[in-house]
Amino acid sequence: MGTLMNSVVVALDVGSSSARAALFDTRGEALPDRFHQVKYEPRVTADGGVEHDSAVLLDAVAACLDAIHASASGMEVLGIGTTTFWHGLLGLDGDGRPVTRISMWADTRSTAEADVLRSALDENALHARTGCHLHPSYWPARLRWLARAEPETVARVARWGSFGEHLELELFGEAGTSIAMASGTGLFDQETCTWDSEALAIAGVEPSQLFPLVDRDAPRRGLRGSWARRWPRFRAVPWFPAVGDGAASNLGSDCTDPSRIALNVGTSAALRIVAPPATGAVRGLWRYRVDRRVAITGGATSEGGNLYAWCRTVLNLPDDAAIERALDGADADGHGLTVLPFIAGERAPGWRGGRKAAIAGITLDTTAIELVQAAMEAVALRLALVYELLAPSATPDHVVVASGGSLGNSPAWRRMIADALGRPLHWSPETEATSRGVALLALQAVGALERVDSARRPLGEAVAPDPARHARYRAALERQRALDDRV
Repeated sequence: MGTLMNSVVVALDVGSSSARAALFDTRGEALPDRFHQVKYEPRVTADGGVEHDSAVLLDAVAACLDAIHASASGMEVLGIGTTTFWHGLLGLDGDGRPVTRISMWADTRSTAEADVLRSALDENALHARTGCHLHPSYWPARLRWLARAEPETVARVARWGSFGEHLELELFGEAGTSIAMASGTGLFDQETCTWDSEALAIAGVEPSQLFPLVDRDAPRRGLRGSWARRWPRFRAVPWFPAVGDGAASNLGSDCTDPSRIALNVGTSAALRIVAPPATGAVRGLWRYRVDRRVAITGGATSEGGNLYAWCRTVLNLPDDAAIERALDGADADGHGLTVLPFIAGERAPGWRGGRKAAIAGITLDTTAIELVQAAMEAVALRLALVYELLAPSATPDHVVVASGGSLGNSPAWRRMIADALGRPLHWSPETEATSRGVALLALQAVGALERVDSARRPLGEAVAPDPARHARYRAALERQRALDDRV
């Protein structure tokens, strides 16, 4: 397909802590000064709830698209790609109006339900089909908790979906769930690409209470009503179904095959690899989909930038630059502390939603800098455990490509992770990997790119692991495991 020099796609990224919209050219390059971001915070409850208000997110998206619509003046908009956070659960009534808040992956209120399901079912068989463990991050446990805790609210729900489906309903009056988003629910059979009957039964939902399954390249056209008047340049443009943010991040950092493992540290942290669909589920890891043809395997922790943010809030710390200077001169694991970083429960590799954070070894002379260093190192150690499970799925000469705002601001944290993994860490030059990934998918869908990996960039600067520091971190990992066993 021929494209003009001023042809662009819009990348809409609805994340856990902000919404972003940007314009990308047909090479997959972001246009300078064509970016808008609106931040928001989830509602956190004392009993472990982590929720977003769908109206707040919708307003944030609208503000982002207002800015980008104005920025696209004089340009040919070929399509709009959307990515949203995986695992968000939202109940909608028969008219498509939200009747629940959006329950997020970090919501641990359904831990007891997950434990009951784990004791009663063959979790290995379910994991092999759905790619998901029985855990509060996924829909079966959360749907059971909602049915018990809020039966009157649940009785009003006609359909369950994610924010992506809510946005599509709002803009077009109809919606579908992409294969990518469905694969992260715990209700989806990865082999047949259909809803899994056993998972639906244990969750207490019927297929009719979910949205139709569609693939990522099946667009909507024709904005309705006030939205068409608000964004006339977007009115007849193809809008593509939302895909999971983790999948988009992998593609945006050019990790499109088993030769590259993507490492991302944002609010949480994850290691992921694009692999053939035939690759089996690995205990401790999840397996989702990019689409019907491409699978993605990995492990996400429940902690990352959120743990650093917690330290900034609770401890008497200097500014980020001063912390970075202090960490730059610190010895690896030189503080005598052992941290279990489970401030939002545990996901990979143990999948124990009820786990709590713990710190051992504090003395009168322990400093705030030592505490934040130990917390950051603890995240690196958990990622090392995930890496050990994931590496066999990669090619022997694979590289690890890192991205994410939390790592971008901290070379010291990148060094910690490289030392913990014992593998060079290549820094991705892309500051908005998730947005770039969904832009590449949109470009492929409209025919402007033959393949997503045809826009691959050279690898960024590598952080080489230090053997002595790696050995100290291996010892620290054994100490962390021992504390985990005791606690």
